[in-house]
Amino acid sequence: MSAPKRLLIAFLVVLPGLWLATGQIFQAPAEIFAIRPAMMQGTGILAIGAMSLALVLAMRPVRLEGLLGGLDKGYRLHKWLGITALVAAVIHWLWAQAPKWAVGWGLLDRPARNRVPVEPGTLEATLRSWRGFAESVGEWAFYAAAALILLALIRRFPYRRVFQVHRLLALAYLVLVFHAAVLFTFDQWAQPVGIVAALLLAAGTFSALLALFGRIGIRRRVAGRVSRLAHDPATHVLEVDLALSGNWPGHRAGQFAFVTFDAAEGPHPFTISSAWQGDGRLRFHVKALGDHTRALPARLTQGDPVTVEGPYGRFDFIDHQPAQLWVAGGIGITPFLARLEALAAAPERRPVDLVYCAAAPAPDFVARLQALATAAGVRLHVLASGRDGRLDAGRLARLVPGWRDASIWFCGPAGFGRSLRRGLARLGLARGRFHQEAFEMR
Repeated sequence: MSAPKRLLIAFLVVLPGLWLATGQIFQAPAEIFAIRPAMMQGTGILAIGAMSLALVLAMRPVRLEGLLGGLDKGYRLHKWLGITALVAAVIHWLWAQAPKWAVGWGLLDRPARNRVPVEPGTLEATLRSWRGFAESVGEWAFYAAAALILLALIRRFPYRRVFQVHRLLALAYLVLVFHAAVLFTFDQWAQPVGIVAALLLAAGTFSALLALFGRIGIRRRVAGRVSRLAHDPATHVLEVDLALSGNWPGHRAGQFAFVTFDAAEGPHPFTISSAWQGDGRLRFHVKALGDHTRALPARLTQGDPVTVEGPYGRFDFIDHQPAQLWVAGGIGITPFLARLEALAAAPERRPVDLVYCAAAPAPDFVARLQALATAAGVRLHVLASGRDGRLDAGRLARLVPGWRDASIWFCGPAGFGRSLRRGLARLGLARGRFHQEAFEMR
């Protein structure tokens, strides 16, 4: 089981478990209006807790990369926490509204309210006086957050709009924090569930403020300029060289960075395709996969300013196997280009095979790739799917007979990677030996 899955399961067990430990749900009679406060409390805690943790992950915390297995895995967890928050919030809203609807339809009788009086002038009394306002703004913030989360999950929704949506989500979250803080059962703040909830709300609030003021990743940003451009219309790939003017910390082959070519568009993640030479220069190979990347060849010119944030990622070729097998699908060749440059400068003794798969590999690019592979001491295998057919696990095993002694490093289409992983597992590949970048940021 992957680290993001384990962390999500732990979250879904620990936070509801702490709420159950308060005994609130068990003390209520088995009647809708009696258990309604407890269910609203439990689902509300789960929703705001998941949203808080999702916001923390959106800050791109480098220190959590080791725990998550890379920032790409962190974004996968961020996505599932967003879905968890949405589902829990919908259930929370239904518990708030459905009993009222049932009363209006004559299906239930509304019981008389029996609130325990509190001493005037206390914090609890102040919070209680704000309940009506907190309920009202919380409901509208829920509608806004639900709509924004759904938009962010739609793949056809433009990336630049997702960038803007996340800022609006941060604003909706701050309103929901107020809603949660006012309506949380007062005596539970001193209990474990209240302490954990307070920590999550504090971390989420700090993250939301960073997002609203555009401060995400600011300490890892470096300014630079476009120093060279080379566009291949046949493959729809733009090669972009950057000269950085700031203090770039260096990167390992296989890592990626967020590059901002247009402030209105926002940062986009691209794998760095050059090894770090200490000279402030980076190279990216950008495939035309969306509106923004399709427009770059016509819009970018030499000398244009850029901002680079990073580096990020744990697709770093570090393992203890006696051999490595790299598989690249299309533009997934980019991390291997950087690694080939690094190996050419500092060779390793273990054998490495690189299998490059593309629909119709460009001859000039293949020649450059072969020269890099030769300099790095890597065996190159080129497969043109239009001519040679699709690569599968059986064919890969025949192509590289020593695969059982190797770790597998794959970068390419997600479905292609899953198919290879399952096929090699059936052939006996040991667990944990297949490394794949989950390069999906939404």
